[in-house]
Amino acid sequence: MQAFLITFCISAMDLECASQETVKQGLLARGWPPIKGFSKHVKTKVFEFFSHLIKLGQDDPRRVVHSLKAGLALTLVSLFYYYQPLYKSFGVSAMWAVITVVVVFEFSVGATLGKGVNRGLATLLAGGLAVGAHQLANLSGRIGEPIVLGFFVFLQAAVSTFVRFCPQIKARYDYGLLIFILTFSLISISGFRDDEVLELVHKRLLTVLIGGSTCVIISVLLFPVWAGQDLHNLIASNMEKLGIFLEGFGDEYFKMPEDGESKEDRPFLQGYKSVLDSKTNEDALANFARWEPRHGRFQFRHPWKQYLKIGALTRKCAYRIESLNGHLYADIQAKREIRSKIQETCTTISMESGKALKELSMAIKTMVKPFAADIHIENSKSSVKNLDTLLKSGLWDDETDLLEVVPVATVASLLIDVVTCTAEIAESVNELATMLKFEVVEPTVSPEKTETGQPKIGIS
Repeated sequence: MQAFLITFCISAMDLECASQETVKQGLLARGWPPIKGFSKHVKTKVFEFFSHLIKLGQDDPRRVVHSLKAGLALTLVSLFYYYQPLYKSFGVSAMWAVITVVVVFEFSVGATLGKGVNRGLATLLAGGLAVGAHQLANLSGRIGEPIVLGFFVFLQAAVSTFVRFCPQIKARYDYGLLIFILTFSLISISGFRDDEVLELVHKRLLTVLIGGSTCVIISVLLFPVWAGQDLHNLIASNMEKLGIFLEGFGDEYFKMPEDGESKEDRPFLQGYKSVLDSKTNEDALANFARWEPRHGRFQFRHPWKQYLKIGALTRKCAYRIESLNGHLYADIQAKREIRSKIQETCTTISMESGKALKELSMAIKTMVKPFAADIHIENSKSSVKNLDTLLKSGLWDDETDLLEVVPVATVASLLIDVVTCTAEIAESVNELATMLKFEVVEPTVSPEKTETGQPKIGIS
């Protein structure tokens, strides 16, 4: 009997262990797929992140160089902490040099120089005024000193903050005003407990100058990135994008859907979109460029405002092109018979305007006067006159549905506006060419014939 009970207990224990093992395996089986899925998701995100970083470096290798330059600048100023003789001279104040490098070092020379000058002048001015405020506060005794210091802190903070609302000040000196408020407040408040105010100001100013100078020297001497050059290239590139669109628009618009490839597969039709949002970038680059010293073809007082004017006119043209692009994908399209009446003229206008913009872009890039652009603009204006005649003569008969004519007439009107915008851009580029004394290369001009038999000016 005892043997039976022992055997029964052992069997029960085995069954219980087997049951627990089954439960554990079931829990593991249910819990493993989510863990495996989460691990796979993390790996995918990490891979995408590093792929994005690699693409950033490939798109603009200057970003990699800038990162190395920032590391070098920070390492150099860190020597104030690592090297004992330097640390004895500045003490904890050496940290201001490190902070200055972190906040001042920017991608372009102009941005770095602008921040450095703002920080240096703001520190100098705020330090001097804070010492003066401290001396005045001392005259009022221990009771009146905190009241006077508090009044000065309030006054400078209120006035400086209000001045920051001025657009001209905010564009170039906003960072300097922030540093002015910070430095004045720190020195004024610290000076209440520390009598060595002059020494505090001296160390703060010297470490800021050392940090700022390190940033500027490395930014200028090691593979410099000039904001002025970037703005110059951006303006030229934007015009080229519009020119590429216009050169291909005529063929794409007048090609019927059954003629072949979808318009969705044409990437050159989308390049203009980056021009629409370029204002912020242009304004920032122009602001940074004003801080930069003379370099290459760019003088100290380079006409950056003229670049902004050209950029504004280019965006104005881009908005017309945005409307033209909308008609490529419109649900209501005119019949082939109606389109064919203005196809040749509109295609010529679009092509000649595109060529003009590309010539203007090349003129800015090479700093050569754009004679060829004027020729293409004259050709487009001649075609506009022909188009105006066609529109006035009527593109439809009494049986034609007006809804089928409106899109064609709208496209024609937009193309006429594009020619006007192109002429305005050309005028501004010619003004820039006069200001900067672009090189004069006379083209060889010869008469050509258009497909309609009209005389056309061309370059042989």
